[in-house]
Amino acid sequence: MNYGEARKRFIDAWGTLGSSWGISRTEAQIHALLMVSPKALTTDDIMGQLGISRGNVSMGLKSLQDWGIVFKEFEPGERKKFYRTEKDVLKLATQVAKERRRREIEPIIDMLSEVGDVKDANVSKEQLEELNKMTAALSDFANQSDRVLSQFIKSEKGWFFKTMMKLFK
Repeated sequence: MNYGEARKRFIDAWGTLGSSWGISRTEAQIHALLMVSPKALTTDDIMGQLGISRGNVSMGLKSLQDWGIVFKEFEPGERKKFYRTEKDVLKLATQVAKERRRREIEPIIDMLSEVGDVKDANVSKEQLEELNKMTAALSDFANQSDRVLSQFIKSEKGWFFKTMMKLFK
C-alpha cells in the first residue's frame, strides 16, 4: 500500500472511530489529517486535502478546539491561522477522557443525585423502590467510572496502561 492509500484509510477509519467518542465523522477526519501532517495546516489546506467545505472545516476546528485537542497557531509573516493537534497519544487520550468526564459523567452523577431516594405518596411502594434501586445502582456505577477516569487523568505516562495490562494477563 502506498502513502496516499494508507493516509486515506487512516483518516477514514479515524473518522468512523470519532463518532464513538462524541465528535462527528468530519471533525474526526480533520483531527486525523492534523495528526498525520508533519506541520500545522490552514483552513484552506484542510479543505483541499479532505474535499470539504469551509463551513464544515471551520465548525470542525472550533469543536476540536473546544475539546482541547486542536490548537491555533500564528506563523511569523503569515496572515492565515494554522492548526495543529497534540501528537502524544497518551496526552490526547487524557484530554478526551477529561472532556468526556466533564460532558458525560459529571452531568449524569449530578442528575442521579437529584433523583435518588425519591419519596412520593402518590405512587406505589413498589414503583418507588424500583426507581430508587436503579438510580442507586447507576449512581454507584457512574461514581466508579468517574474514579477510574480521574485516576487515568491523574496518572503518570504509561502507569495506567501498565496496570490495566496486568489485570488482563
